[in-house]
Amino acid sequence: MAEAQLTAPGRDLRRVDLPVDGMTCASCASRIEKGLAELGGVAEAHANYGTKRATVVYDPRTTGPAAFEATISGFGYSVPHDEHPEERDPEAEELRNIRPRLFVAIALTIPVLLISMVPPLNFDGWQWVAFVLSTPVILWAGWPFHHAALVNLRHGATTMDTLVSLGTLAAYAWSVFALVFLGAAEGGVAMGGAFGGGDAAHVYFETASVIVSLVLLGRFFEARARRRSSHALRALLELGAKTARLENGEEVPVESLQVGDRFVVRPGEKIATDGRVVDGSSAVDVSMLTGEPVPVEVSTGDPVFGAAVNTSGRLVIEASKVGSETALAQIARLVEEAQGSRAPVQRLADRVSTVFVPVVMVIALGTLLAWLLAGQGANAAFTAAVAVLIIACPCALGLATPTAIMVGTGRGAQLGIVIKGGEVLEATRTVDTAVLDKTGTITEGRMRLVDVLAAPGVDEHEVLRRAGSVEDASEHPIAQAIADGARARGVELVASAAFDNLAGSGVHGTVDGVEVTVGRRELVGAVPDVLERAAAGAEAEGRTVVFAAWGDAVRGAFVVADTVKDTSRTALAELHELDLETVMVTGDQRAPAETVARQVGIDRVIAGVLPGQKVDVVRDLQERGQRVAVVGDGVNDAPALAQADLGIAIGTGTDVAIEASDLTLVSGDLRAAADAIALSRRTLTTIKGNLFWAFAYNVAAIPLAAAGLLNPVVAAAAMGFSSVFVVTNSLRLRTFRGFRR
Repeated sequence: MAEAQLTAPGRDLRRVDLPVDGMTCASCASRIEKGLAELGGVAEAHANYGTKRATVVYDPRTTGPAAFEATISGFGYSVPHDEHPEERDPEAEELRNIRPRLFVAIALTIPVLLISMVPPLNFDGWQWVAFVLSTPVILWAGWPFHHAALVNLRHGATTMDTLVSLGTLAAYAWSVFALVFLGAAEGGVAMGGAFGGGDAAHVYFETASVIVSLVLLGRFFEARARRRSSHALRALLELGAKTARLENGEEVPVESLQVGDRFVVRPGEKIATDGRVVDGSSAVDVSMLTGEPVPVEVSTGDPVFGAAVNTSGRLVIEASKVGSETALAQIARLVEEAQGSRAPVQRLADRVSTVFVPVVMVIALGTLLAWLLAGQGANAAFTAAVAVLIIACPCALGLATPTAIMVGTGRGAQLGIVIKGGEVLEATRTVDTAVLDKTGTITEGRMRLVDVLAAPGVDEHEVLRRAGSVEDASEHPIAQAIADGARARGVELVASAAFDNLAGSGVHGTVDGVEVTVGRRELVGAVPDVLERAAAGAEAEGRTVVFAAWGDAVRGAFVVADTVKDTSRTALAELHELDLETVMVTGDQRAPAETVARQVGIDRVIAGVLPGQKVDVVRDLQERGQRVAVVGDGVNDAPALAQADLGIAIGTGTDVAIEASDLTLVSGDLRAAADAIALSRRTLTTIKGNLFWAFAYNVAAIPLAAAGLLNPVVAAAAMGFSSVFVVTNSLRLRTFRGFRR
């Protein structure tokens, strides 16, 4: 059981996740969800058959977990209390429970089927042998169906298990009655339902046994598929380091780390928890979080994430987040919440499931009476009625949505895409406009040295060395961009003497005994014409230019800009491939905004927008009938992300932006936005395909069964195939590659 604190206007709400044992179909989940939602103090309740969990958002002053457990128990289900819930694997437990029943059912059903269906094997008294062999199959192997049906019956409810239980018990009870009282074993009469009617009393032991075996086989494949589909989440949780090495050399469990603790990460080791580098530099492999194959260079002051692998240098890291607050833990939580959510398209399936079983029971009863009134005989009437019960079992309907969501969100986690809920899948279908922030989303979000202009007769290396050495003593972003740019070009910087920071203008210092000034035009004096023309061209593109001077003359200029990310142009092309209009909304001036737009291929630019006005831009687009997706990373983007039809947060951005979004891109690569939309659309398409085939299958098959054209054995096989088809179709999402191949 996992509980978390939530915040809501005027309310102190909490959320609790409860594992639920005993759910066998979507109808079970719907009943639990409805019961929890009706409790006083419950703001929101969700139960999911796929994840076998119930999530409740509630007011702790009114209700609590004890009431939720009582409600769930009242419906005949249970909430397990494990000492280590994080180690619990419900799919594995389900497989362990199903496997022995399945093996026994198959082992006994095969001889029953052979002696019943193959005429040369119809020895005298074979019906009694079939009775003996089929009894453990029906009563023990099929007990989960009967137990679930009884539990639901006590509460006046019917589920898919009701159909299976009723159909198999009816076939078994009729066969026993025919065997004991109607002389079905006399004369070695073979089962007639498979090959035709007749007036003799027939037995259906093989029908009931095959139905139990096939349904158990379908459940087995479903449980295995759910386990495979949730593998991405389990693998994600297992990525983290188990221990951390403190600065004093002591090795401690990761769980004991506190915020502020410092620990050492050597090359090849995993980073224990989220933190900030306080000493050292290295390349860190963050592919397990972002899906990006290229390691990220980090040095003093840079943030790092738990579970990332240190590939080269030694790092000393100060922990900033531990436990459930780490990026890895939050991603896992969001993925699990998404897997437990339901898309709006699922509501139709839920409504159908609620009324489907009673309707089918009425149809089966009507079929029985119609055949009897038509004078077709009890055997033919009984066979048709049982076939209706079996073919109608809508297991595929209950699996259509949750399996697709589980596989899709799990695949998204592997690609560094966190889908927050099933509702998001619906939103991606109609999105036609992508609104993107500039700084930190399309661009790097930090200044870089993009060009060095040396005056005639001046060595560029000398300009970089002297100016870079002075700027290195300043903390200003432009100064650091010049110093870092000099180092990147192989220039060795030295400590400057007599450093002076001239606020708002530039810096002054002494290098090699020479007084050097770096700053604006008004600080350095007259600028040579050749430098002035080059600087004017750069400034026209929205870039920043500073000048370096010594010896009463300007010796060079530096062009600094927030550079476009290497992947942004490709990302915009991919968004256009998805038929999205792209709009850049930025608080920057129009000149630099237009420059960036031209570089990456943005359709429209809205510049000079204040932080509070971004949401107005989104609202205006929506009022024009456009469906808007917003991609952003900052606090100022949070309102727009919340207002958007689809909010996409850059995972390297602020927590508030991530919380306000629907999709989170763990990496800063904008290409992941196109991948996220493409994956969501494909997941939704898969759900619709699943639902279509589940509906079409039942609609087409029930009339055939009622008309006597489907034997119960064939009906059971078809029912099992439909479930396997839905699961297999959902598992195809695991092959999604996206644009970042």
